[in-house]
Formats: sequence, C-alpha cells, structure tokens
Amino acid sequence: MKSRVLAVFDQNTRFHKLIKALSSIHDWEPCLYGTFSGTINGTNKAARVGVVLLDKQSVQDPQYLTKLKQQLCGSRLYWLALLDTLELPSNGFLNSMLDRFFHCYQMLPCSVERVHYLLAEMHELHVWQRLSWPSTPRASSEALTIIGSQQTTSKLFDRIKRFASVDAPVMISGETGTGKELAAHAIHLASSRANGPFIAVNCGALPEGLAQSELYGYEKGAFTGAYQQRKGYIEAASGGTLFLDEIGDLPLPIQVNLLRFLESQRMMRVGGRNEFFANVRIIAATHVDLYKAVVSNTFRDDLYHRLNVLNIQLLPLRERISDIQPLAEFFFRKFRNEGGCCLWGISQEALDVMQSHTWPGNIRELMNRMRRAILHSDSPLLLPIDMGLEKRQKERYITSLELIRNQAEYRALCESLTNNSYDLARVASELMISKITLYRLIEKHNLKLSS
Repeated sequence: MKSRVLAVFDQNTRFHKLIKALSSIHDWEPCLYGTFSGTINGTNKAARVGVVLLDKQSVQDPQYLTKLKQQLCGSRLYWLALLDTLELPSNGFLNSMLDRFFHCYQMLPCSVERVHYLLAEMHELHVWQRLSWPSTPRASSEALTIIGSQQTTSKLFDRIKRFASVDAPVMISGETGTGKELAAHAIHLASSRANGPFIAVNCGALPEGLAQSELYGYEKGAFTGAYQQRKGYIEAASGGTLFLDEIGDLPLPIQVNLLRFLESQRMMRVGGRNEFFANVRIIAATHVDLYKAVVSNTFRDDLYHRLNVLNIQLLPLRERISDIQPLAEFFFRKFRNEGGCCLWGISQEALDVMQSHTWPGNIRELMNRMRRAILHSDSPLLLPIDMGLEKRQKERYITSLELIRNQAEYRALCESLTNNSYDLARVASELMISKITLYRLIEKHNLKLSS
C-alpha cells in the first residue's frame, strides 16, 4: 500500500487523468469517497485528504451539490476543491460551500505538481492536527482533572495538595460555575479519605423546614411519614467528605447545629435520644461574600470562622484568559463524539472571540456553549456563530499579543482582498505570502471568497 491515500469524490474523464497522474508520478493511492460509482472502488479509512472537481455541470446540478454537502458534513478529511475557471459560473451556494467545507482550492488549469504540493501540505497538516486532537475523550477516571494553563493552576494544585494533607475544614469561594465542587472533589481524592464517600449537598436546594432531617437524618416515628429510620447526608459521608455547596443559603437554625457538629463531630438524628460520632470532613463553598452576610446577620460569625480555616479563592473565567483555550480543547475532546460530530478542530477566530467574551456563567457556560456548538455545527472548524458569540464584538478587550496579531491580520486580509478585487494571486503577492498560506488565513478568519 502506498504511504498516502487520496479520497476522490466522483470523477470524469479529465479528472481521472489527473488522479492517475497523481498516483503514478507522486505515489498517491486513490480511493472512491461516498456513494458515487466509478472505476476507483472502496473507501479507505486511512485517507486524510480528498479532492473534488467542481465544474459547470456539477455546480448547476442541485442534487449533486446537496449530496456533496451531506458527504462533506460527515467527513473529517481535509478537502481540496479543483475549480474549472473557464466554465464555473458565479454561485453564492458554491462560495458558501468553499468557505465552510474546503480546506483549500485550486483554479484549473494547473500542473499535476501544483495539485500534489497542495495535497501534501494538507496531508502533513492533518497528521499534525490529529496528534493534537486525540480521537477519543478522556477516561472517566480522569474526569476530575483540573484543566487550565500552568500560570493559573500551579498555585491551585499546590493548595489542594497541602490542604488534602490535613483534616481541617475548607472554604472555597468563587462565582457560580468556576469549579468549586471540582476543587472540593480534588481535595477529597488527594486526601487520606479518598476511599470514603464524597457527598455533595446544595444547601440552597434543601426543602424549607426539612433541612435538619436531610442533613442529620431521622428516627422511625419522628414525624408523620417517618416510617423507618433514615440516615442524613452527614452520617452518609462518615469516613469521607461532606461538600456543602452554597453554604450561605443554609437557614440560621441549622447553622447553629452545624457549628456544634464541627466542634464535637457528634450528631443526633431528628427524633433521636442518643448522640453518636461521625467522622466527616466538611468542605464548604459559596458564591456570595460571607463576611458581608455576617455583617448583615444572615450568617453566623462563629460558624464563618469555624468553616474558614483553610481558604481557596477561584477566579472567574474572565480573569483567567489563559485557561480558556485549554478548557475549550478539553470540552471539544469530551463532546466531539456525540451526535455524529464532523468537526476536527476549533477555528482560531472562535478562540479569539472566546477570549474577549466576559463569560458571566464561567466554566459552566463555556462547557454548555461548546457542547451545543459541537452538536449544531456543520463546518470542519468550530466557528464563533456555532457558539452563539458575535464574530466581532463592539467592545473587544485586548488580552494578548496573539489577539492583537490576529486583529491586524484580519484587517490586512480584508483590505487587500477588496483592493485587488479578490484576485488571490495579486493578494498573495501584495502580502508577500504563498497562496497556500493565503488559503489558510482566509479559512482561519472565515472570509468569504467573493467580492
């Protein structure tokens, strides 16, 4: 078998001659892609790049274009479009397809060597891209891995490691969606209690009037409907960790009981007469300023100081710009196999827009937007529009040298394309770059190839 496999979408006489030349001269192994019949049979899964000829006959056939779009939507290959400039009419649908589904295109007539060069470049880029994007998501045992840049996670990892070595209460503060439960679970897994249970309780969701029985459990006959003894969350977490999320929403009467438990590690079920020991470590979390709650008498001062022995402050995502790309890549790998996703990467433009978004929902919002975008996108690259983010926001916050460079690159491309009436050869010459680099920049910035 030859080292490089070339997927071929349909063919005619002139196209077949080109493919035959690529095979005999440049060692490509052609295989038929899709359901069209022809002299080349069988779809080889080793193919990384493919080629499509678009001439007057194919472009004027709506059925052909529809089938082509369906095939390319489900493909993870890099596609080269060969355009017959002598016959190809102006076609808006074609321009849209070139923009969304093709990595690069070449006007005909051209030499076999030129087509080989483009395919070879695409092939090498695909190999590199696949090394960067594993085909399978991480195993569930790694689901608790904290994702982020070295700059922002090193201090957090250090605190988690140190806090895990002691058994004192921990207070984790941060906005909703910043990963407070993830940090709490990481402390539990790194501690000597890792083999014990990790029980997470949302204090704001505890039924009013039943909070005490939910936390402490109850004895049979303690109240109407108590037909049997039931353990509460604290007892269920014995030997492990109890994570109390949104601790600021805990009713004041229950705060008194929790303070007593923290001081003695002893508790009593509702309706019970005897206290018993429960070996539980408490980790609490809040998205509100508990100190202000203490001042306003909605949270007990003594409980605040008893819980706030060790403290972790999680910054919002808008203050952790360097974490956005690794998080986006993690969620891409995690969700890409859902619903027959045809994406093979995230566009640089989408990453740039993500870095300028304020993320009011923090990591949870990023995760949800990524998952929705992956399921809805029909492009090879994830675009800002897929995530519901504006392509170019009115107020963009300059966050990195890379973002500044991308903005300047985008403006230079737009101006050169307009000034040269979309003549790509003249644009490449004016910008002093190769045409293959120009194709990549056009794709990177999602520019339309029409004047």
